[in-house]
Amino acid sequence: MNEQIMYKTEKGVFHIILNRPEKRNALTKIMYTGIAKGIEKAENNPKIRIILIYGNGKCFCAGNDLKDFQDLDWGSGTRPGRSWTEEILKAKKPIIAAVHGYAIGVGVTMLLQFDLVYAGKGCRFQFPFVSLGLVPEFGSTFRLPQLIGYQRAAELFFFGDWFTAEEAEKMGIINKIFSEEKLITEVTLLAENLAEKPPVALRKTKELIKKHYMELLQKLMPEEGAEFVRRQRSPEAQEAFRAFFERRKPEFSKFS
Repeated sequence: MNEQIMYKTEKGVFHIILNRPEKRNALTKIMYTGIAKGIEKAENNPKIRIILIYGNGKCFCAGNDLKDFQDLDWGSGTRPGRSWTEEILKAKKPIIAAVHGYAIGVGVTMLLQFDLVYAGKGCRFQFPFVSLGLVPEFGSTFRLPQLIGYQRAAELFFFGDWFTAEEAEKMGIINKIFSEEKLITEVTLLAENLAEKPPVALRKTKELIKKHYMELLQKLMPEEGAEFVRRQRSPEAQEAFRAFFERRKPEFSKFS
């Protein structure tokens, strides 16, 4: 699609590859669009049965590119990633992720909406939203407590601490851990195996699994998104972003 997102198709599996390794695959507007178009492309091709997402370089995804976010025209009423979230939520074909290195922010919240998630042994995860003066997004304030319970979700969101692949597996956020060297190969084999299953039965099973909570999720996400935009423009977030770029600790004592 472009240099930041790559596609390939093999054995009924559509590969969407995050390809911005020099920036740790931090997502830009271009990448959001590329992922959305990739999913749409896979959904419309009857020969494709499974969608597989992973990253090039040393990590899966470092979240949103903060510089790209700073340059957005928030007064336009548009939000980056809106079409991308819609494509993921309405996708009928299973979406699988292979996560290595680390996943931060939206790099983790997207995983909560996928169907299967596998990680490399040394992978680490983080929800840094509160620390950046933001709120979690992409339905994660519903999906994470649903998966792991309220208290554990609150702890991960409130403190924003790193957690390991082993902890993520124990909590049910990921399915299985592979060695980092074999991760992409092993998950590709799993995806190709799944692509050999009866396609209609597979899609209908996914639909039934997700049906009971999709209406709740679709009601919550606009509220999350609106608050995320408000927080992104807030003095707290602006201080957090300045501190990030200036490589210093943010100062929140003047806020109440």
